[in-house]
Amino acid sequence: MKLSSAFLFAISAVTAKGFAPIATVPTARSSSLQGTASPTVEKESFQRSLLAAQLANKSNGKKAVDAPPVNIGWDSHQAVEKAPDSLVRPGDGPDGNYPMRARFEKMIREAQISITDAIEKIDGKAKFQEDSWIRANGGGGMSRVLKDGAVWEKAGVNLSVVYGSMPQEALQAATERGVDRAKGMAPGERVPFFACGLSCVMHPRNPFCPTMHFNYRYFETDGGVWWFGGGTDITPAYLNEDDMKHFHGTYKEVCDRHDPEFYPKFKAWADKYFVISHRNETRGLGGIFFDDLNDRDPEKLFEFAKDAVNSVVPAYGPIIEAHKDDPFTEQQKQWQLMRRGRYVEFNLVYDRGTVFGLKTGGRIESILMSLPETARWEYDHHPEPGSPEADIMDAFKHAREWV
Repeated sequence: MKLSSAFLFAISAVTAKGFAPIATVPTARSSSLQGTASPTVEKESFQRSLLAAQLANKSNGKKAVDAPPVNIGWDSHQAVEKAPDSLVRPGDGPDGNYPMRARFEKMIREAQISITDAIEKIDGKAKFQEDSWIRANGGGGMSRVLKDGAVWEKAGVNLSVVYGSMPQEALQAATERGVDRAKGMAPGERVPFFACGLSCVMHPRNPFCPTMHFNYRYFETDGGVWWFGGGTDITPAYLNEDDMKHFHGTYKEVCDRHDPEFYPKFKAWADKYFVISHRNETRGLGGIFFDDLNDRDPEKLFEFAKDAVNSVVPAYGPIIEAHKDDPFTEQQKQWQLMRRGRYVEFNLVYDRGTVFGLKTGGRIESILMSLPETARWEYDHHPEPGSPEADIMDAFKHAREWV
């Protein structure tokens, strides 16, 4: 829920303030991200064009009269029957001042549809319900939630497009390098931002089917700073090494198509991020996780994020198909519920996005969509030595290599 896994859930309700309508900017235009220049030149050109557009926007009315007040809560959203074709402001479109915004939104909209269609087919019973909303100052979102399915107890895929501002300390808490993201701003000055992302959590019924989470996002702040973040991770209650080899192997192939250094770096990052410190164990068995990624041509990072989000179903679907009908005991179900309790602990105590959203009046239904419908806490529980439960606990405490 990352930024954090839940951050895009959370920021869908953070108040938009500080971005004047882009349509009033007649001259600042970014060129296409494609070309023959080196990655460094492409990145610097992108950065300069983004900064020029934002400075022009700032000078043309940063304190826009249509900007709603800060932190007015989840009910600041206006529900609509159907979301507009694009949630980015008109001046931000493919031919506007911020072309990456519209491109990223289009990409994740397509991913939301393809992923939910695939999950419905695997479940065979339940359908995703979609809630759409818009906000007066631009942006909005679409939440798709499936519940009471044959395979999944609860699954949600949320899309958010957000124009907002945040305290510098909130940005610091929400990202890996938050201090850098507010560099050059006066003390106490809020940081205007744009964010667009797709987040998902799926909680299956069968204890032998793992929970899965992903989040992919694009972020900009005032001053020309931009970055990509995200990842996909898996949380089983029981260890099946073939499943983990398949899941991690799929994402290693994705990473290797873009940079051979990505998988070992992002796998280690996931192992470090998803730690429940007060338990001295991880939430699950990792995957990939990255944040603040802007070290090369943004076009290359866009293609990596697109490849990763479109690999969710190939990485996760076959595992669910293999185990959705596995027999299980009541004791094994109780263990799954205890592991869900650990999932809740991480999301409410450590997840950057959840904490951020709760402190800034975020849209509660979106923030807490990641939580399971049922979970369990048992006092001072310890698995029987040598049991399958003890085996996976060892993996939670000592990170393993799967591929």
